[in-house]
Amino acid sequence: QVQLVESGGGLVQAGDSLRLSCAVSGLTLNHHGIGWFRQAPGKEREFVGSIRWNDGETFYVDPVKGRFTISRDIAEKTIYLQMNSLKSEDTAIYYCAATSPLGRYAYWGQGTQVTVSS
Repeated sequence: QVQLVESGGGLVQAGDSLRLSCAVSGLTLNHHGIGWFRQAPGKEREFVGSIRWNDGETFYVDPVKGRFTISRDIAEKTIYLQMNSLKSEDTAIYYCAATSPLGRYAYWGQGTQVTVSS
């Protein structure tokens, strides 16, 4: 059974940092990508960034470039989202997801809440 479990969310102030974790089990990740998404209240879920498991190549959307960093721990099968210089607009539920062999995000975690107070 594939499971993705996020952790590390919380309430922080603007300008603070936070690191989210996504622990993956039940999936061989060599040919998969892991993405981070977020959904703010009243808004659609949006893509934040991703990492390719086999070589660690990352991709970020413009609003988080230079502030967010995605990394992985191969031994622990865990993906991290380091968030620095947080802004109130970063407030959202953050999800990690893994791609299927066809490349679509098919496996999702339950989400972790990040709240940034201004």
